[in-house]
Amino acid sequence: MMDHNSSRRRFLKKSALGVGLAASGYSLSAQSQQDNITPRLPREVWVGTVALENLRAANPEEMVRKVLSVMEKMAVMKPDIICLPESFATSNLESQVDWKAVAEEVPGPVVSAMAEFARKNNCYVICPTLIKEKGDMYIAAVLLDRKGKVAGRYLKMHPAQNEIESGVRPGPLVPPVFETDFGKIGIQICFDIKWEVGWKLMKDHGAEIVFWPSAYGGGREITSMAWRYQVPLVSATAKGASRICDITGEEITRTGRWQYDWICAPVNLEKAFLPAWPSFVHFPEIMKKYGQKIRLTTFDEEEWTIIESLDPEVKVADVLREFNLPTHHETITQVTKLQDANR
Repeated sequence: MMDHNSSRRRFLKKSALGVGLAASGYSLSAQSQQDNITPRLPREVWVGTVALENLRAANPEEMVRKVLSVMEKMAVMKPDIICLPESFATSNLESQVDWKAVAEEVPGPVVSAMAEFARKNNCYVICPTLIKEKGDMYIAAVLLDRKGKVAGRYLKMHPAQNEIESGVRPGPLVPPVFETDFGKIGIQICFDIKWEVGWKLMKDHGAEIVFWPSAYGGGREITSMAWRYQVPLVSATAKGASRICDITGEEITRTGRWQYDWICAPVNLEKAFLPAWPSFVHFPEIMKKYGQKIRLTTFDEEEWTIIESLDPEVKVADVLREFNLPTHHETITQVTKLQDANR
């Protein structure tokens, strides 16, 4: 990972900086552009996502080719991971296809095409597709690693009524959390967002980013899930905007009129979500010791504070231990146990 990180952005020449980063919604200072190299934090993850809003195809094969063309444009940003929309190969087609006829045993045609992209571009790819396992059909998201190997798959826990009527079976009610070389990730698919049990389980098992491939945009559902579970949340949609949201639910970037088919932006995982009270009593000491190496951002009415490392030598977990600061998740977990013990 170290070699991958250190070499990631040396390829960026001044011309690419002006066009590619502006298009992704990420901006650089004039000095950084002049130096031609942007410092990279140790847990800075470049996340890419695709939107199908303006893509149409005659058949799944053509849609796969078009999506690969979009991903090739994104590849200039050297993403660590790219997420594609739910069952993208069978979305926005000129005519409906028989799902059972196109569902594949992994790795089938759709997964294999994305695996080749992952290998060629040294990035993870979340490839949502219809799969067959032991004669049953599922809506799945297959995780491919940087070498194009299948690293795991998530099966949609909560298919919609029309999907079940088409032969889709629900997946297990305990979603996996996947280990990557940049952190732990979780996946939910479209209608899963209506049930919070999966989101809580992923958080409890250490998910640091959650990806949400979907048939629709989600809007406030996306932003609310990010802050409720204090994870960056990345959506990839067949219609509506695809988004990258921070742990506060605020959008880092999104697709739109001028950048409609893909976005790619950095997410800093060296960050924690704290209850502002009573943590605030330590903030002067933290600022005095760390100065510009740490950013504290407090949301007064919500009483949240985000602590973020801006220095490669400073680890947020070390700062939390030093000042005995529990995260929001740890606080709620501890208080819930105390309440249960005293009922």
